[in-house]
Amino acid sequence: MDRYLRILRRRGAGWPFLTAVVARLPIAMGPLGMVLLVQQVRGSYSIAGVVTAAFAVGAAVGAPVWGRLMDVRGQPWIVGSLSVASAVLMAALSVGAVARLPDPVLVALSASVGLTFPPVSPAMRAAWRVVLEADADRAAAYALDTVAVETIFVGGPLLLSLLLGPGILALPLLVTAVLMAVGGVGYALTGAARAWRPEPHGLGEAHRSASPLRDGGVVRVLAVTLGLAVGFGVCDLAIAATAREVLGRAAEVGLLFAAIAGGSALGGLWYGTRAWKRPEHRRLPIALAGYMIGLVALSALVGAGLGGRLVLVLPWLVVTGLCIAPGLIVLANLVDHHAPADRLGEAQSWLNTAFTAGGALGTALAGLAVDHGGPALGFGVSAVAVGLALLAAAAATRHFGGAQP
Repeated sequence: MDRYLRILRRRGAGWPFLTAVVARLPIAMGPLGMVLLVQQVRGSYSIAGVVTAAFAVGAAVGAPVWGRLMDVRGQPWIVGSLSVASAVLMAALSVGAVARLPDPVLVALSASVGLTFPPVSPAMRAAWRVVLEADADRAAAYALDTVAVETIFVGGPLLLSLLLGPGILALPLLVTAVLMAVGGVGYALTGAARAWRPEPHGLGEAHRSASPLRDGGVVRVLAVTLGLAVGFGVCDLAIAATAREVLGRAAEVGLLFAAIAGGSALGGLWYGTRAWKRPEHRRLPIALAGYMIGLVALSALVGAGLGGRLVLVLPWLVVTGLCIAPGLIVLANLVDHHAPADRLGEAQSWLNTAFTAGGALGTALAGLAVDHGGPALGFGVSAVAVGLALLAAAAATRHFGGAQP
């Protein structure tokens, strides 16, 4: 941990990192809060999945646009204004769901929340390049930031489960909206956000490099990410359904998410401190295979009727999560090494788009799977999606050889 603590003690690093963590809590709390709220009000996982998928589709469309603008105009105005706009729309969605507005209205509000979702992760990754000069420190910081996102998937659901306690239906999403606004504006005001400047070509659209999507390496990374994200979307809803349908206690959802995301955080922290000798892209199929095997075991565990025993489910969720963050670190690094220097923000935003688009498809598939076959089928479908991502990663390995993170 010494390397990570040394980075956070660096002047200008700790506060941007903290505010970025707060601003990204809605990544975990928002979609899950929408699922739980809409399912409770409407009584259907399918409708809840559609509403949440609309959020993901909106984020998938908006992310590359905001990333591209950030590459040209800088971070403060983009991140700050979008944080406030998305927070207001999320609050409206929360109140509208409780007021039983028609489903199309909820879907439109959810899509608007996603469309205006601030590009905090690409912004923070770019800010590390300003704050840290040594390549080794940057590599560790990138790993730390990925682990922070995974830790958000521990703290976010836990906080959400606590907010379910008072019985005020709108409360979880309202608090999520406040966190987004406070964290996003706080990050936009930091010195790191203001100090970051676009690469010289970013000042003139006519002189910019070609789109990141013109690079075959970036496209292959996005294809792998898409399959993995579908798996994430299905897995998330399967976990939520396990808490409600198998354990019979919706409040346990935070504990289940804490287990799998906690395992991911541990795996990422370990990965970021290792001095690897072999090329990084060769470790991607290994990470995906580990995650897929964990999902297959979860499907079998729940399908055998053992999913109601926390003493069995929680440890295996931790084991399943160990390979998630290392895989995400490799994907983000591969995008950086393939994309043009003056379009890194846009490239990382396309990575977010692949995650959110895949998550949208995964959430929709999960609603159908869980409604018809229960959580066990959900985990099985998730394993199939991750298996497809594994095949894509294995096929693309030789093409990634030109970029060595």
